[in-house]
Amino acid sequence: MPLSEKLKQARLKANLSQAQLAEKLGLNVRTYGSYERGERDVSTALLRNICEVLNVSSDELLEHTPPAAAPSLSDLYEKYDNISPVQLKRFPLLGEIACGEPIFVNEDKESFVMADMDIKADFCLKAKGDSMINARINDGDIVFIQSMPIVDDGEIAAVIIEDEATLKRVYYYREENKLMLVAENPKYKPLVYTNEELEQIHILGKAVYFMSAL
Repeated sequence: MPLSEKLKQARLKANLSQAQLAEKLGLNVRTYGSYERGERDVSTALLRNICEVLNVSSDELLEHTPPAAAPSLSDLYEKYDNISPVQLKRFPLLGEIACGEPIFVNEDKESFVMADMDIKADFCLKAKGDSMINARINDGDIVFIQSMPIVDDGEIAAVIIEDEATLKRVYYYREENKLMLVAENPKYKPLVYTNEELEQIHILGKAVYFMSAL
């Protein structure tokens, strides 16, 4: 039997109306009524006061009272418009990408990351270092990359420099034939490449999403 029903039975046994009991407890009758209807949880302090007024023990009221069942996920989805199910997809994890100095990119095709299938990405990389912290990308974060050979100025991209990889904002100055890779941490200087040096640069794709652990 739920606690709300036991409260009602104990009150009737004491020959009190809801209004009379509410007055003794210093409550509004509508407020007290909400406890008997199971609309509010009874605090420990209030339960102690009720027991004193009705001359019953708390064990008597609480005995065999089951805890309220947690709502099911489907109930949550229906009740709250800001809660919705996440459909997952496997994204290939190609290893680590430097947020700092370029590092070798380990293309481990055996690894995958499960993430929201709505992420428009082709693969992901694990960030290493602190050069992108002002873009909220920290060491150990998973960065999702949408494959493309060219990105717009100012976009964050995964860039291969010879056989090494880094994550930076990309700026290309066509008239000077110059590419600048800019960190999001002032302690790192921009990486600048011009003319023939550009032949060793390859853009893997644009960073479109990142995932951090709490």
